[in-house]
Amino acid sequence: MVVNQKLEAALEALKGDMLETLGRWIQVPSVRSDPAENAPFGVEVRRALDTAMADIARLGMNPRDVDGYCCDAEIGQGEETIAVLAHLDVVPEGDGWHDAPYGATIRDGRMIGRGTADDKGPAVAALFAMKALVDAGVPLGKRVRLILGCDEESGMEDLTYYEEKIGLPACGFSPDANFPMINTEKGITAMTLTASVQDERLISIQSGTRSNVVPGLAVAVVKGDIREQAAEAYECDNESCEIETSLEDGNTIIRITGIPAHGSMPDKGVNAAKHLLAVLYRLGIGGDSIAALYETTGTENDGRGLGIAGADEISGKLTLNLGLLSVTAGQLSVTYDCRYPVMYNGETVRRLVAACLGERGFVMEPGRDSKPHHVPESSALVTKMMNVYNEIMGTEARPYAIGGGTYARHLKEGVAFGMIFPGEQELEHQADESIDIENFYKAARIYAYSIAALCE
Repeated sequence: MVVNQKLEAALEALKGDMLETLGRWIQVPSVRSDPAENAPFGVEVRRALDTAMADIARLGMNPRDVDGYCCDAEIGQGEETIAVLAHLDVVPEGDGWHDAPYGATIRDGRMIGRGTADDKGPAVAALFAMKALVDAGVPLGKRVRLILGCDEESGMEDLTYYEEKIGLPACGFSPDANFPMINTEKGITAMTLTASVQDERLISIQSGTRSNVVPGLAVAVVKGDIREQAAEAYECDNESCEIETSLEDGNTIIRITGIPAHGSMPDKGVNAAKHLLAVLYRLGIGGDSIAALYETTGTENDGRGLGIAGADEISGKLTLNLGLLSVTAGQLSVTYDCRYPVMYNGETVRRLVAACLGERGFVMEPGRDSKPHHVPESSALVTKMMNVYNEIMGTEARPYAIGGGTYARHLKEGVAFGMIFPGEQELEHQADESIDIENFYKAARIYAYSIAALCE
């Protein structure tokens, strides 16, 4: 890789603007909500889109609003187009923050806020990489199209709409994961099952914000005073997690705190819903529906209790996150987020789970299934980008597989590329989400040189 001094100077000159831009984007709480006019994913997501388009226009690019689902902007020229896919929506902030989740607080060389890592920080890094290429006059023999979506966290309806209306390029990358590179993504299926609760003592349960987030809080209301028994039934080795009980109107409120994490990596969190199931199960509360959930999914994250555990050499083992759990008016609902290996079949996974819990009175609702995605390591896309990364970082790294699902799977030949570096703390979907500011700048440099290499 030849160092381009004009590009280096342009990247350096843009650092202050990069950080200020990210701060503005973080301050918009772009969690999906009810649709409104020209805002299919809610007014705050629409505000995030407007904020991003204003900055893109300010930087001299011409943003296009795709009916509130996405926006895009292009640089370069040529018949081929390289896609850069990022998103502006975020998961709910959840509990346990020490700083304002949308404050964009800067401390100890880090910016703190929901979306800093997933995915506004990477989106800004990619945007300014493109701006630096333009400012430095780097010749691009292909077009580079930045697409900023608004529904990555809730089903990717945005890219489905974009693909139908405009069409997606065949090749590109999404800065929405980890370096060095993700060339394989497991299949993803969300499974919601319901059952009746025959135990009148269990009044309600509420846990979880999204199926793809490990629940950090679980609350149950049980008839009578069982505060002492509930506390004795609670077991957890993590000192950060705890149970609190209180009495209100003769009913016991059981409140269990866990540690949120991305649903594709359930082992990195502590699932509050599972610990609540364990307490209720040990006390014999909730009948067979609660017992069935605890006995099949109450301790492991690999789906073995449901008969779906397994792995392959390409993508690793299956993971299962119990993301949503509720009981209301005698009806229980549970939603699992399952990330299954490339060699698995999503419909088979769903059928096995439906059969296993069906024997215990559960009914599975229709759901979505996102097929696995794999780009060979020998492809030109992977080779060129990995060469840039390894030369800048002084490594001999290779791409690998993840359970997370990124926009890359919407491209015929797409990979996820950064911006979390190896060994860096991963805080996506967690309280106190943050990024290292120097790594933020470093990612933009890697993106700039990678785009230049792809457009030679």
